[in-house]
Amino acid sequence: MFKQRDIHQITTITLFSLLILTGILYFVFYDRLVAYFVSYGYPTYLIYPLAIAKIVGSIIILYKKNKFLVQLAYAGFFFNFLLAFFAHVMIGEFDPFPTISMGLLLTSYFTGKDL
Repeated sequence: MFKQRDIHQITTITLFSLLILTGILYFVFYDRLVAYFVSYGYPTYLIYPLAIAKIVGSIIILYKKNKFLVQLAYAGFFFNFLLAFFAHVMIGEFDPFPTISMGLLLTSYFTGKDL
């Protein structure tokens, strides 16, 4: 059976390594993302800051050096996933990634609180 620490490590490493990867891909595939951001109604100047925030926030959570910054990064990712979910809903498409990411984020957060 998995212990709380194991569940926390699995969800945290899985989610935040994927977020680092997507942050890097934001730089590599900028032109494709412009079309997505325009279709969702978001300004394209958010692509680079969002990519940097994904990478830096993930590194902060994975290394856990400053508790305040870790809490701030979790809150930022929570709102990012919430807004991503509603952006997809508002244009009438269903993308499971924001929902799965939110589940992994909440699992990582709540299983890591007592460690």
